[in-house]
Amino acid sequence: MQADESVHWADRAAERIIREKGDKGQYTIAAGITPSGIVHIGNFREIITAHLIERALKDRKKKVRFIYSWDDYDVFRKVPVNLPNQEELKKHLRKPVSAVPDPFGCHESYAQHFEKQVEEALPAVGIRPEFISQQQMYRRRAYAQQIRQALEQTAAITPILNRYRKEPLAADWLPITVFCGGCGRDTARTAYDGEYQLTYTCACGASETIDFRKAGIVKLKWRVDWPMRWSYENVDFESGGKDHFAAGGSYDTGKQIVAAVWKRDPPTSIRYEWIGVKGGEQFHSSTGNVVTLQQLLEVYEPEVVRYLFASTRPEAEFAISFDADVIKICEDFDACERTAFAQHAVSAKEQAKQRRIYELSFIGTLPASIPFQPSFRHLTTILQIHQMDCEKATGFLEHELRNAHDRRRLEQRALCAKRWLEQYAPEQYRFTVQAEVPEGLQLGEKQRQALKILSQKLRERDWTDIELHEEFYVLCKNLGLSNTDFFEAAYLLEAAHTALVPGDEFGAPGYIRLSYATSEENIKKGIQRIKEAVS
Repeated sequence: MQADESVHWADRAAERIIREKGDKGQYTIAAGITPSGIVHIGNFREIITAHLIERALKDRKKKVRFIYSWDDYDVFRKVPVNLPNQEELKKHLRKPVSAVPDPFGCHESYAQHFEKQVEEALPAVGIRPEFISQQQMYRRRAYAQQIRQALEQTAAITPILNRYRKEPLAADWLPITVFCGGCGRDTARTAYDGEYQLTYTCACGASETIDFRKAGIVKLKWRVDWPMRWSYENVDFESGGKDHFAAGGSYDTGKQIVAAVWKRDPPTSIRYEWIGVKGGEQFHSSTGNVVTLQQLLEVYEPEVVRYLFASTRPEAEFAISFDADVIKICEDFDACERTAFAQHAVSAKEQAKQRRIYELSFIGTLPASIPFQPSFRHLTTILQIHQMDCEKATGFLEHELRNAHDRRRLEQRALCAKRWLEQYAPEQYRFTVQAEVPEGLQLGEKQRQALKILSQKLRERDWTDIELHEEFYVLCKNLGLSNTDFFEAAYLLEAAHTALVPGDEFGAPGYIRLSYATSEENIKKGIQRIKEAVS
């Protein structure tokens, strides 16, 4: 694929990496974060951006190493407001986040608690990076040589950083942090004695001289640590948020420091925008305004989650939706899939674009033919008719399934639809079906009008589930009738295409739906009942 033929941003990024870094035996893509609080979906954008570029490189038959660094040797500076045991956590400020106890009491440390949440969720969306704990790397003195290089080049690093500061760094500033061997905090004043020797005096009163090849209590400060790791891991690509890419930001200083100290070029990079939740603010761990990948997977299938990011350029800001847009997003994914399998009449360019988005959204081997597409919108109706029983709802569509992937998709989407109805769905999408018809219940005039119009439309042509569902809502809106009243009326009159009929009438247990489970004669029977009721 030539550069000018690329239809997706991940492909263009992959081609740029190859062009700038040369044809290599292996490319290294990096990402990472400090687990200072809940890792939210905004942080996930960096992970999936790197992953999609990894996929694009692999599609070009390139070997790729995708590393994800937990910066768990960073300082614990602030207690997020949404965490328990606030007072206890405050006792550990200024220690590494890996040395802070887990406030939930279920993991070895504060950092590990949030790391495991991400590590356990990522495989569900087909992402499996190589995780690196920076606490472990520093504690086992893996970077001793790099620390010495930075200390010896302090005079070169200082003016780079001062160029973007309002106040210059102190004359005795060093590019390192020392965690006191006594209190464990970064409250020590340090002097570099040359080679691998440091002497520090802490605010707690502790003082000692150490060899940092033997004592893993020294780490590089962030703006030096990041370019050091570009060199150490031979990183070819790493993206960053817009704050890192601002003039004088950490990427700007990092590319200068990596050239001055480690004599190499910075990685290829692209800037990604922040995201938020629809109707809310941008995510921020310290304020408690977060949505996690796990929460997103409650209402979106894994491939639809991937589609959200694969179909949006990294530099474009967007909001995560939990309202009625969930239905539209699932329908957009289905439309993309149909276009990918040439079931929509679009231009060749648009077909190629949607095909590539679909390929990058799909987890596993692409199917030879289009999979079954259970309508998310239709599932919300089937679930509520079946009193939110997923097994019964999926059983209703059993005859549509052709393989294991179809079954898995139906079960996942039904579960997502159920959670959406229970937690997020606007009121107009919710209704309940009575198990029995109350005695003496009469239809209202608007219900009668709705059923009369419906009977006419059912006789006009055959309807798909999506078309018919849309027609229900248009009909209700035009008449000023609530969805609940409409479905109640359709149910009570055993309407064809719209409701369940008592199964004992046809020798079946429970209830069945006329449009799928009965003969043409019974469908006509249902339509006739509507006509009689409104005549």
